[in-house]
Amino acid sequence: MAGQIPRFDSSATADDVAPALREHGAAIVERLAPDELCDRVERELEPHIAATPAGGDEFTGANTRRTGALLARTPSAVDMIAHPLVLETADKVLWEKKTTFQLHLTQAITIGPGAEPQYLHRDQWCFDFFPFPDDMQVEVSTIWALCDFTEANGATRVVPGSHLDGDPRALTHADTVAAEMPRGSVVLYTGRTVHGGGANTSDQWRTGVNVDYVLGWLRQEENQYLSVPIEIVRQLPERVQRLMGYEMGAYALGYIDDVRNPMHLLRFDSDGHKDAASSFAPRR
Repeated sequence: MAGQIPRFDSSATADDVAPALREHGAAIVERLAPDELCDRVERELEPHIAATPAGGDEFTGANTRRTGALLARTPSAVDMIAHPLVLETADKVLWEKKTTFQLHLTQAITIGPGAEPQYLHRDQWCFDFFPFPDDMQVEVSTIWALCDFTEANGATRVVPGSHLDGDPRALTHADTVAAEMPRGSVVLYTGRTVHGGGANTSDQWRTGVNVDYVLGWLRQEENQYLSVPIEIVRQLPERVQRLMGYEMGAYALGYIDDVRNPMHLLRFDSDGHKDAASSFAPRR
């Protein structure tokens, strides 16, 4: 029988959540986003979700829409993407030898009525199935509930403890538990944790905001540089700019032209003049 997903309320700290995530592979923080924030994100997402086609294969889902580029399309999503509790937890759980970590992807996942359960997988398989060491956490994923997540409407299904299993291929949906949670909650899980979208047997659409974080020296699943126009990037908080990849991933990794930090591109225009939109101080 599958174990349960540890749960916390919105007063939890990273010191509470990170150990549970490391031990169980998943954790839920309930009602971390207020209704007002969920309302704004929903309104901003609505036209983009309506224009997003359904998935083209069994994995992406014939009745599931995956709407990306949230930093360009959904300004209010920044409060989820850069939530201090999530970032601090990711920092504690990701491989301790890292120099930086960055955004891996941002997308709204909308599962429609009649959708079949998704193929169980590990998110880190996107790295061409590279066999990272079992004790090396390279990715932390999150899904924020924009509606109540229930077993009936396709709540994400997770296999607690599966991040410790070297070979998860024998796992089935019978081994999973539904990450049921009220609106505004977030489920966190590692890149090694086996999971998948649930079947939607209800008559309602289920929408969640999926934001993943990955080591700074791995390629991002969503290309932030092309997904978000530079004019929008310059208006974002510095912490988000750095998360997007406008920061050196490690020493001499990710520089531009004459070995400059890419943050320089956001501070100055092409002629080397200070960009008026960039008011933050250089990082020391």
